[in-house]
Amino acid sequence: MRVLIYGGSFNPPHLGHLRSVQTAVKALRPDKTLLIPAADPPHKALAAGTPAKEHRLAMTALAAEVLPGCEASDMEIRRAGPSYTSDTLRELQAAYPEAELIFLMGTDMLLSIETWHEPEVIMALASLAVFAREAGREGEISTQVEHLREAYGAAVYVLDGEPVTVSSTQVRALLPMRQGREYLTDGVYAYIIRHRLYGAQPDLDWLREKAYAYLKPTRVAHVKGAEEMARRLAVRWGEDESDAAEAAILHDITKKTVGPDQLRLGEKYGIMADKWELENFELLHAKTGAAFAKDVFGVPDHIADAIRYHTTGWPGMTRLEQIVYLADAIELGRKPYPALEAIRKAAFQDLDAAVELCARRTLSYVAERGLPIHPDTAKTQQYYLKKLEDKGAFPIQLDGDANE
Repeated sequence: MRVLIYGGSFNPPHLGHLRSVQTAVKALRPDKTLLIPAADPPHKALAAGTPAKEHRLAMTALAAEVLPGCEASDMEIRRAGPSYTSDTLRELQAAYPEAELIFLMGTDMLLSIETWHEPEVIMALASLAVFAREAGREGEISTQVEHLREAYGAAVYVLDGEPVTVSSTQVRALLPMRQGREYLTDGVYAYIIRHRLYGAQPDLDWLREKAYAYLKPTRVAHVKGAEEMARRLAVRWGEDESDAAEAAILHDITKKTVGPDQLRLGEKYGIMADKWELENFELLHAKTGAAFAKDVFGVPDHIADAIRYHTTGWPGMTRLEQIVYLADAIELGRKPYPALEAIRKAAFQDLDAAVELCARRTLSYVAERGLPIHPDTAKTQQYYLKKLEDKGAFPIQLDGDANE
């Protein structure tokens, strides 16, 4: 039996790690492959902002899922003190007494192994596997392999493959810029986004793909339109365009859930429906959508709030909240309704006036149909009406206002 072992901080585990494992598996054909994240790497300090070890273990387990016969081990995560390889190999030898243990390592690890804790124990308990071809270092690798064989009797497999050069450091730097997902499995990337590890912000193409899967196909066009309008308004008003896009992409994420199921979703997130929402379950989708977006996509509070208030509005909304509230109502695919063009025009001239008019039109629409008027919408309209008056502006008047 052969057990291939690959240890590291896995901070995060990326496709470079997996490519190395795939190459080693093809050459060595182990019966089992273990990815072992270190709790406390003895050779270098973990980078600032490193997630808790439990997160690194969870990510490693997700990465391992894509490789047949591969699994993540928590043995170093569980063990107190520095994560010495010699201790790990002792534990593995006890678990697999008849197995050949093969320790997969990179070039730097091979060249520095004599500085490790108990290097003689490592080479007594396990064979080493290393890549032969790293540009400019082939001779250095060959010399070290011969030295270890002679000095320690080490068994060394030299793998015919080039290691992938991407590093966890590079990936961590890309994630806050909505980049880097191409270096991660989808499961690992989704986990990072859900927990917002490394200050990550989601790649918007990825977010669209995931979000649209939760929508009715007929709603996708509206969400695309809301995103485009939110982007345009964000540029006009100096808000973060990507934040506006993220909120708009997710604003209707639970809209597909209807009837009592919407109420049950609210209960799952501890949302108590008010009497107006109990009469019209559809109103709940803004609240449940905000909670769902935080749970599944890890959105920060300011984006969750923009989702939360996009239906009824709220007095004193932030600019981002105003933008998403308006984008939902005036995206270019909206069927024409009274005041639509006026609200669109106002949205690029005076956000407060646009919000007041949008809330006023909502109140009129709801009243015409005999539906319950949510007090948050009435409060929103009154708040922005007063705000306009306080700054000496006037609410927008429409033809036929007196008759509505």
